[in-house]
Amino acid sequence: MCEDCTSRRAFFGTLAGAVAAGTIAAASSTSAIAADAKPYADPLNPALPPTGMKLDTRRAALVVIDPQVDFMSPKSPAWPVVGESVTEQNTVPNLVRLFRAAKEVDMPVVISPHYYYPHDHRWKVQGPLEILQHKLGMFDRKGALTLEGFEGSGSEWMPEFKEFIEDGKTIVCSPHKLYGPQANDLVLQLGKQGVNQIVLAGMAANLCVESHLRHLLEQGFEVAVVRDAIAAAKFPEGDGYLAALINFRFIANGLWTTEDAVQRMRTA
Repeated sequence: MCEDCTSRRAFFGTLAGAVAAGTIAAASSTSAIAADAKPYADPLNPALPPTGMKLDTRRAALVVIDPQVDFMSPKSPAWPVVGESVTEQNTVPNLVRLFRAAKEVDMPVVISPHYYYPHDHRWKVQGPLEILQHKLGMFDRKGALTLEGFEGSGSEWMPEFKEFIEDGKTIVCSPHKLYGPQANDLVLQLGKQGVNQIVLAGMAANLCVESHLRHLLEQGFEVAVVRDAIAAAKFPEGDGYLAALINFRFIANGLWTTEDAVQRMRTA
């Protein structure tokens, strides 16, 4: 991991305390809701119609966003704010299942990673999360043309995913820099594979996953999000997973579980 991991953990430890305090303060107003239904459960009587998306693996790809240590590992200093969601959703094991199923049926697997290089730290216009990520050194690499320091860093793939990503077949795109794929070559790579259907998973639900979803939809792709192969941070400002889930119900062509997605891949 990076040299300043201790200070990063300390920061997120303090932040986690703030999250816990906010949770306790809000408990009295949410306990009745929690008692009646799970917070992420779909509505019993949804108003929006199902899309009936049917997966065709001959024209589909599994797109995984940011399958990296700094987003999914207990070793990450971000774990105090993302760990609860990653654990709740069983995100890492579910991603392994998706990777394995896609490889079994020879469906393209495409990675949209998040890297920051030294020149990215000189941005003069930044949003709150950009400032935070740069301050903590998340996704940092020494440079675009070197892998020095990559192994064992927060930018590296989760160990559970390496056999799938480093098999010589998986497409690793250039990095996205904020949240969506507008600045990388994801859409080009998908087009060159003849893909127009996407099974979408990764991190973080309300940021990069949602931004990728919106852009891919605007480009004419049919996109299903795998709801338990994603996760998000929980801050005093809100639960990122819940925020994303609401929007996914509104706009995604499909909102599947890992079990559902794997079954569709194997029977398409």
